[in-house]
Amino acid sequence: MTSSPRPLPEQAYPGEGREMERLLSAPVLLPSDQEQAAHEMDLAAALVLAMPTAAASLDLLVNNGDIHPEGALVFGALLYLADHRDACQFWLQFAAGAGSYTAASLLSLLHRSLAELRDAEVWRRAAEALATGRGQAPRIADTADKLLPEHVRADIINRCHEGLDVRLPPRLAAIIHQLPVDSDDPEYGEVPQVKAGLTRRLAAAG
Repeated sequence: MTSSPRPLPEQAYPGEGREMERLLSAPVLLPSDQEQAAHEMDLAAALVLAMPTAAASLDLLVNNGDIHPEGALVFGALLYLADHRDACQFWLQFAAGAGSYTAASLLSLLHRSLAELRDAEVWRRAAEALATGRGQAPRIADTADKLLPEHVRADIINRCHEGLDVRLPPRLAAIIHQLPVDSDDPEYGEVPQVKAGLTRRLAAAG
């Protein structure tokens, strides 16, 4: 089985590079490909939510009329860690369709974790094509606000490093579960929608 390209978010990690490097250089090896893919998906989602631009990207998804792939990527990672797997796939596909190679990589990992190897390979190739053809990612200047409270981000990163199952704490997951659902998608069921004030509520929930 060809492994998925390592999913690194399009934005850099100023100030957090050592921690990210430690995570990426110390992979946990698990007994099955499905378990390994699930662990790598946990890690990738944690890296996305730890981006210094995560909060600003999510706000752009709410407040900007343009398609914003990185905001959709961040929202997909939140949904994944809140156990909304089908909705996570919907938003990651939205992000990948808008050009996010990281979202395509996460989709490959997600399908591998479910033993859906044909779909995993499709998204692996899509991620490689997007990574090869991408230009400079648009810069998001606002890095002042963090998406999650510091201790929540630290706990998620530590659990990833130890190979443990990673989920949002109940108080934060409840915020995601209470988001409005636009409609019942025939393929993905109930798909939560981003709501104004979401980043503020998440940051204050710790």
